[in-house]
Amino acid sequence: MTRHFIWDPLLRIFHWSLVTLFAVNALFDDPESHLHRWVGYAIGGLILLRLIWGFAGPHSARFSSFFPTRAGLIQQITDMATGRRRVHLMHTPLGALMIFNLLLTLCGIIATGVMMTTDAYWGIAWVESLHEALVSWAEVSVVLHVGAVLWESRRTGVNLPKAMVTGVKCVPDDAKIEA
Repeated sequence: MTRHFIWDPLLRIFHWSLVTLFAVNALFDDPESHLHRWVGYAIGGLILLRLIWGFAGPHSARFSSFFPTRAGLIQQITDMATGRRRVHLMHTPLGALMIFNLLLTLCGIIATGVMMTTDAYWGIAWVESLHEALVSWAEVSVVLHVGAVLWESRRTGVNLPKAMVTGVKCVPDDAKIEA
C-alpha cells in the first residue's frame, strides 16, 4: 500500500461537521424549533467556509482540482463497467458531481430556510414546499453518496471513509492511479 496525504484537516472537519449538523436538522430536531434555525445558520457558515476554501485552500481542496469533465466521467463509468481499478487520488468525476450537487442543494435549503424567517416569505407555501423538496433531495443524495463511497471503497481497495477521517488514502500497489 502506498500512502497519499490528500485531505487537509479543515476539509475533514468541514465534512464531518456538516454530516453531524445535517443529521441533527434532518433527523432529530423539530423543524419549528430555534435549534433547527441555528443549526441551519451553522450549516450556512460551514458552506461559506467551504466555498472560500474551494478557491483559497490547498490544491486538493480547490474546486479547480477536481472539476469533472465529460471525458473523466466517461472514463470513470467505463472503468466501473469493465472492472478496471483506477484510483483517483482526489475526488472521482462522479464524486465531484455529487459534491457540487450537495453544495448547491444545501445553498438552496439555506436560502429557502432564511426566506421563511422573513416577513416577505413567512407562511408562503411555495417557499416551504421548495425547502422540504430540497431537504428530501439532499437526503436522497446523501444516501447515494454513502452507497457510492462504500461501493468505490470495495471496488478500488481504498478505504475512503477512513481517508476522510485520517486525510490519508492508502492505495494498493497494483492499482492504477489517476492524479
